[in-house]
Amino acid sequence: MTAVVLESNKTDLRSVLRQRVVIIGGGISGLSAAWYLQQQSENQGLDIGYTVLEASDRWGGKILTEQVYGFGDTPFVVEAGPDSFLTQKPWALRLAQELGLGDRLLGTNDQMRTVYVLHRGKPVKLPDGLLLIVPTKFKPFVFSQLISPLGKLRMGLDLLIPPKRDDHDETLAEFVRRRLGNEALDKIAEPLMSGIYNAEADKQSILATFPRFRQLEQQHRSLIRGMIASRRQQASHAVSPSSNTPKIAMFMSLQGGTQELVNTLVSRLEGDLCLGTKVARIQRDTDGQYEVVTQQGEILKADAIVLTSPAYIAANLLQEIAPTVSEKLSTIRYVSTGTISLAFKAEAIKRPLHGFGLVVPKSERRSINAITISSIKFDYRAPEGYVLLRVFFGGSRSPETMSFNDDQLLSVIRQELRTILGIESDPLFHRIYRWHQANPQYDVDHLKLIEAIEADLPRGIAVTGSAFRGVGMPDCISQSQQTVSKLLEKFQELVAIQSEVME
Repeated sequence: MTAVVLESNKTDLRSVLRQRVVIIGGGISGLSAAWYLQQQSENQGLDIGYTVLEASDRWGGKILTEQVYGFGDTPFVVEAGPDSFLTQKPWALRLAQELGLGDRLLGTNDQMRTVYVLHRGKPVKLPDGLLLIVPTKFKPFVFSQLISPLGKLRMGLDLLIPPKRDDHDETLAEFVRRRLGNEALDKIAEPLMSGIYNAEADKQSILATFPRFRQLEQQHRSLIRGMIASRRQQASHAVSPSSNTPKIAMFMSLQGGTQELVNTLVSRLEGDLCLGTKVARIQRDTDGQYEVVTQQGEILKADAIVLTSPAYIAANLLQEIAPTVSEKLSTIRYVSTGTISLAFKAEAIKRPLHGFGLVVPKSERRSINAITISSIKFDYRAPEGYVLLRVFFGGSRSPETMSFNDDQLLSVIRQELRTILGIESDPLFHRIYRWHQANPQYDVDHLKLIEAIEADLPRGIAVTGSAFRGVGMPDCISQSQQTVSKLLEKFQELVAIQSEVME
């Protein structure tokens, strides 16, 4: 921007230094970036306008909730994407509270928190006291049918195996085999931990996805010791909530589904919000200012651009102005996944699971990855007397299911439910959601790749979202908040420089 000499008593410096930011992508990353840009710029006295461009016809990205009526006084609440957010990472919870949604928050039904693992075709409970992949209670673990006696002995060797002292990355599979053995990997870590990221344990970076495991190993010389110490510390610091304080569970949602957060967020944004607007390219004009060119031919001038789209889309858009960054972004792999939600009367479930759901190890060679019993996990998800199931498919474990048409997929899923839960009845309704090339893969040395991308970004260009430093809602919101803070630091520097020139 060219320096302008002004009479200080006639012109407002803020208006002269007005900055324009274009945010590409209207998922939770883009929307939260807009929110924090709006809030922080006002708090800092900066005059910043913003535009959010979303290629599709709706906001929220992979956050999508559908309410299905006709089966009682209350609807089924069907989640197409994430059904909750982790409160140990507090950013999604804080955003919901900032938006005035505190009285709409909904915790899981923790008295029914049991998770099952499909073992030799039958659901088997995870032992009580299993924290992530680590046993912390002796008796439930010893009597569990999930792990063989030799497998239990091998897991116990974690107490004796020396810790890894270097800071080199490794795969989740390498880490778990080293600390707990093959059986723990196959029956616990792979379906649970890789399932969270829709990843392959033999490629998944431990430092990018579960760095706490390595921290516990190095600090306590053992995962088991570390988890027990961590649990005791949490218990000693726990604060009993007052009667007026809503209970904060480990996983929270909203009574109307996760899209309630998106809808409320959109309603509070004051910038220009554009649906159905696909970006064709990013370029510079003759003065070096950024231009965002839409497929409709519209050109938006921008002092800064925040890309929150998938890495492969960001790579295409940055080819002209940041070819090195573009090349690195294009190396981030993605997989496709899907869910199918099915509603039944409660009596149709002949072999019900009394818990949140079931995960399926890769070694079981099934067409599904997991089942969530949505109507048990959360209240307000199904009318009284009905059950809502959500079945996960696709990813690296069952990629062939992504090519099935709706009838083929429904047939396969119903056969799985018949075998596992004894369901013979037709579903009252079903909803299929496919997310093509929507799940980034955090392969070994992912964090080094992200650091290299961030180091090469041109001034005024930022990338954020699920491809970088966390895939969950809290991670995406936190990354957007940090991205905006860094952007505003640069704008403040510009204001300071221009102020000196104008004096």
